[in-house]
Amino acid sequence: MSQETVGEVMSRLLTEEDLRIRFAHDPFETLAELHGRGLPLTADEIDVFVRSDVRVWFWRPGWREA
Repeated sequence: MSQETVGEVMSRLLTEEDLRIRFAHDPFETLAELHGRGLPLTADEIDVFVRSDVRVWFWRPGWREA
């Protein structure tokens, strides 16, 4: 498990809109793509990302949930 890798995946999901949208539609494929780019995740890390509430990755400061 690498905190650096997890942090990099989180950073990309928060800053790369296209990646974030692909993740929302197909998290496994998106994580496989990131793995191919040199960001390997453990099975447990993948599970955490897949189980995450996708709205977290679209959140912006100042947003309020209706």
